[in-house]
Amino acid sequence: MLSTESFLDYLLYERGYSAGTVGYYRTDVQELQKFVEENVGDLAPSEVDAGLVREWIVSMMDEGYAASTINRKLSSVRSYYKYLLRKGEVAVDPLRKVTGPKCKKPLPVFLKESEMNRLLDDVDFGEGFKGCRDHLIIEMFYATGMRLSELVGLDDKNVDFSASLIKVTGKRNKQRLIPFDEELRVSMQEYVGVRDEAVPEHGEAFFVRENGERVSRAVVTNVVKRNLSKVVTVKKRTPHVLRHTFATTMLNHDAELGAIKELLGHESLATTEIYTHTTFEELKKVYNQAHPRA
Repeated sequence: MLSTESFLDYLLYERGYSAGTVGYYRTDVQELQKFVEENVGDLAPSEVDAGLVREWIVSMMDEGYAASTINRKLSSVRSYYKYLLRKGEVAVDPLRKVTGPKCKKPLPVFLKESEMNRLLDDVDFGEGFKGCRDHLIIEMFYATGMRLSELVGLDDKNVDFSASLIKVTGKRNKQRLIPFDEELRVSMQEYVGVRDEAVPEHGEAFFVRENGERVSRAVVTNVVKRNLSKVVTVKKRTPHVLRHTFATTMLNHDAELGAIKELLGHESLATTEIYTHTTFEELKKVYNQAHPRA
């Protein structure tokens, strides 16, 4: 009978895993062995069945283990049994039909409307070309919900002022049209005027740097992070937070989920539905703060 140590040696010397990672595998496999011993007795690995593994999962859930932790432990044990199968020590993998608990997806981080209003209306972005450009970058993310790559890749030809439409190229080169309102039109036209005067030598890119080159992802990310820091304290201050804020604001103002899906360029409605959970969490928070019996 192969010992657990031979499996750990295999991970360490043949797979090249670090000693720390191998330590996790050791702990996880030993925890299952301890559970089996305490509840059934001293069984060989070949005698452990799916039912016992499921009972182990339930016991970990009862103890308050996070779903991600349980799934990591199951992954370790799966690797152990795959090793035993290859060595002929077991005929059946007891985990082949066992699924771990679903990990709860973290809710998207977003800004409140009051925070966005303060950012766009009260925060000083500075004078001249850079200030005008940086303000528009924030405003465009919030007004359109476009992705970082879509904003960076925007060209002058993609903005149709007469039709009030922006054409963006999203994931897998799929193009979509995003409408914009009069307020954003004024801001964009003001920026174009300032840009063309301050940076007369520039290419086809809509958003450019002082040298006329297209803005990079790093430049835009830094603009967002720096300016969001002026109104919020949340750790996550990225362009994607503004995309989430756009979607949440639209939903809070009674936009249909299908319309938000099209505006965001989501493949599946299920992806967009995460925002319904976001707004419900906000609703629960308001209820708990306001209701006298909550």
